[in-house]
Amino acid sequence: MIQIENVSMTFKAKTGAEFKALDGITIEIPDGSAYGFLGSNGAGKSTLMRMMTGIYPVREGSIRIDGLDVFDNPEAKKNIFFVNDETVQYTSYTLDGLKNYYKVYYPDFSDTVFERILEKLHLPRDKRLSEFSKGMKRQAMVLIGLSCRTKYLMLDEAFDGLDPAMRKYVKNIITDEILDREATLIVSSHNIAEISEICDKAMLIHKGRLIFANDVDDIRSGFGKVQLVRSSRPVTPEELEALGLGVVKYELVGSVAQAVIRADDNTLREQLPKLGCEVCEAIGLTLEEIFIYEMEARGYATDELA
Repeated sequence: MIQIENVSMTFKAKTGAEFKALDGITIEIPDGSAYGFLGSNGAGKSTLMRMMTGIYPVREGSIRIDGLDVFDNPEAKKNIFFVNDETVQYTSYTLDGLKNYYKVYYPDFSDTVFERILEKLHLPRDKRLSEFSKGMKRQAMVLIGLSCRTKYLMLDEAFDGLDPAMRKYVKNIITDEILDREATLIVSSHNIAEISEICDKAMLIHKGRLIFANDVDDIRSGFGKVQLVRSSRPVTPEELEALGLGVVKYELVGSVAQAVIRADDNTLREQLPKLGCEVCEAIGLTLEEIFIYEMEARGYATDELA
C-alpha cells in the first residue's frame, strides 16, 4: 500500500517568490489497484509522483510505500519504476543498452518479458533513442518499466505522443502485464477517457489541493445532471442546496432548470420529488464530464482542458 498523508510541497521561483505546488494531499493507493491522477495543467500531479518515487524529498507530511520512506532509500525504490514525462536523459542508449543499465538496479528484471513486449512493439533495438520519435521513446520506457517487474509502476503522461491506435495497443499491453502479476499501476493523463478505461480508482487535484479521491464507479455515481420543469416557478439552485444536493453548475433555459448535482442516485431519487416538478429527469455523467464541471466550478478555463 502507498500511504500519502497531509503532503505539501512549496517551491521557490527565481524571483524569490514561493508557490505551493501541493497543499495537504492525503490518499491511500491499495495494492493491486490501477489508480488515475487527474488534474488541471500545473495541478501538482507530476510533483506528487516525483515525491512518491523519491526524486523530491518529503518535507511536509509523509509518503510511505509498504511502510517505508522512499527518499534516499534503495530498498523502497527497487519496488518502483517511474516513467517520467521526459526521456532526454536516455537518448544516448540503445534498447539493449537501456536494458543492461536497468538490470543493474532491478534484480527482478525479466529478459523474457523484455523480448515478448519488444516483439509486440517492433522497436529497433540497435538504434539510439535519440533517433526515436517521441511516441517510440514512450514505448521504449514502458517496455523497460514492465520488464523490471516492479510492484509499483508509475506512468506520468506515458501515452503522450502516441497515435490513437498505438495508445490503445500500449494500454492493452500494460494492463495485461500488470493484471497478470497483480501489480499496482499509477498513471496520470490529460485524457480522462483513458483513466476511465484502465483505472478502478482516481483522484482529482486542482492547484495542489485534493478535490476528490474514490473508486471510479463511486465517483460517477456521486454526480448527476438533472432537468427540472415546474409550471408554478422555476426551480432555483438555493432550493436544490436546501435539499442537500450540491450544485456544481446551474442554468435556466426558459422554464427548464438544468443542474449538475453532486449527489448519488439514491439521494436524487429521494429528494427531487420534493420539488413538485412536472418534469424531472436525471442522467449520469462520464468521468470526463465530471472533471470538466468540477474545473469550471473552480474558474478553470474550459479551453485549457485536454
